[in-house]
Amino acid sequence: MQQQAAAAYQQTAKKTASPRELEASLLSKSAAQLQRIKDDWDNKKGELEGALTYNRKLWTVFLTSVTKDENPLPVAIKQNVANLGIFVMNQTIQILANPEPQQLTVMININQELAAGLRSQAQQPTE
Repeated sequence: MQQQAAAAYQQTAKKTASPRELEASLLSKSAAQLQRIKDDWDNKKGELEGALTYNRKLWTVFLTSVTKDENPLPVAIKQNVANLGIFVMNQTIQILANPEPQQLTVMININQELAAGLRSQAQQPTE
């Protein structure tokens, strides 16, 4: 499963302008999936486990990447991303144990905010 997520990540990377834009696109996709389920809970709650699995795989890739020694990000950013990832993993378990549509809000917001931040960084000129 994790290999499939990594393969999808790499394939998408070939089609985008930068790794940050790729990450932003994947986070946005996951947020949109979760939002659709939340908005039409009675008809779409059967899709919840699949959407949460996708989101968890995405965050697993982020966690794996950010915790590597060779990752060039500053330590504070690495810690923040790792903390968010751990929160997302714990939240996923809680949602699966007791699914309610309002529980998706925080994960949707995290993904959207991080995607927006990544997009703004991707648009900044490199020096």
